[in-house]
Amino acid sequence: MNRYLVLLMRRPQCDPAVVPLHREFLESLRAQGRNELSGPFGDKSGGAYLLRAESLDDALATAHRDPAHTSGGWDVTVHEWIAV
Repeated sequence: MNRYLVLLMRRPQCDPAVVPLHREFLESLRAQGRNELSGPFGDKSGGAYLLRAESLDDALATAHRDPAHTSGGWDVTVHEWIAV
């Protein structure tokens, strides 16, 4: 599996009620061994997680199931990360 950095930046219409759903989503990925690391940015502008996926398409599909994305409250971008 490859690693993908998923960046989430809050939009003005971000609903704080979605945050627990987003955290549950991340925990489910962690239980599957697909979320290596995650957390918010110190300035509260958003956060990131390190996702393991078979391909960029798989990573995008996973990130697009995240309640942070489906709620429309965050801009979500996915980058393949070739960490050494």
